[in-house]
Amino acid sequence: MRNYLILKLQGAMQAWGIHTYEDYRPTNLFPTRSGIIGLLGACLGIDRDDIQARQELSGGLVMAIRADASQNFRPQIITDYHTILAARKVNGQARKDAILSSREYLCDAIYTVALSCDSAEISLADLSNAVRKPHYTPVLGRKSCPLMRPLFEAEVEAESFLAALTMVEPRQGTVYSEEPFAGASVLEIRDVPLPTQVREFAKRKVYVLGQGGNHVSQ
Repeated sequence: MRNYLILKLQGAMQAWGIHTYEDYRPTNLFPTRSGIIGLLGACLGIDRDDIQARQELSGGLVMAIRADASQNFRPQIITDYHTILAARKVNGQARKDAILSSREYLCDAIYTVALSCDSAEISLADLSNAVRKPHYTPVLGRKSCPLMRPLFEAEVEAESFLAALTMVEPRQGTVYSEEPFAGASVLEIRDVPLPTQVREFAKRKVYVLGQGGNHVSQ
């Protein structure tokens, strides 16, 4: 049996950025590892440029995320447009002219996040206290995506991530887990933040099990 911290991510809009470039900012269909690390880092008071503290948080953290199913709503993707200056070219240099950038957002999505932590520097209790009384304001991927409810949902004891998630309503949805389990499909995603000042990411495997979750439509 292990202890798990359960969070709820709910807001009018969410945006979980994946591999992209300046003129197109898509959202992943579920919260990314880098996004969850950033959210928890804000709660703990970790500054963005504090690479060591960020890696200490990421190193011992394991997570599973459920896209909660509902009969009352269906998540949608919308696109907003921004005019931006000094956008990067492929060679890394800034452009002199303005460009139009499209940015995607998830609307009406709700996620349940199960976390376990095996770190000498940051305990599960530290995370639990931080999400209840955040140091910085947590957001759902972008500053324009505020929370509609507190992050903290529960602390549970269970044999696995799947068992922990089934203890929390609505008890169904598509699960994206870093812990392998029988019958899952395997997805590779590049969203593991590397210990660099420039934003760089490594790949990880996510084990996906559909349990009647809502599919996002555009």
